[in-house]
Amino acid sequence: MTSQSQTWAIRPAREQDMQTLAEIYLQVRRETFRWVDPDRFTLEDFATHTNGERLFVCEDEHGTVAGFAAIWEPDDFIHMLYILPAFQGRGAGKALLAALPDWPGRRYRLKCLVKNIRAMAFYRMLGFEIIGDGASPEGDYKEMRLGDAASL
Repeated sequence: MTSQSQTWAIRPAREQDMQTLAEIYLQVRRETFRWVDPDRFTLEDFATHTNGERLFVCEDEHGTVAGFAAIWEPDDFIHMLYILPAFQGRGAGKALLAALPDWPGRRYRLKCLVKNIRAMAFYRMLGFEIIGDGASPEGDYKEMRLGDAASL
């Protein structure tokens, strides 16, 4: 399933991407956060949750959108990194992170839900360090920051 030869194109999101990104956000949240009532997630959440953020799109070699990242630049905060299940484990998430402004020079931060075990392992593998704890409506989370030894 893992393909090291996968080629990814990362680009800024365009207006015509927004519907697709909203659908990815909804689908991945419903499939990943199984401990949350799926009816709590709506298509409209995407526009609300990404307001003011800088969005990056990841496409495969055929131009298919595999996922996206959203960052809140004033705080070097990675608010979202969502990859469709069919593309997970193939390097799309790493490609998105590597394309962020000044990566890995900026000490990007993020919050990762504790119950999202796969994502926690992904971020730890890339050199993110736990710097705090918190709680959200979706569950407890760890606040993480990109460490000095970060790698992709």
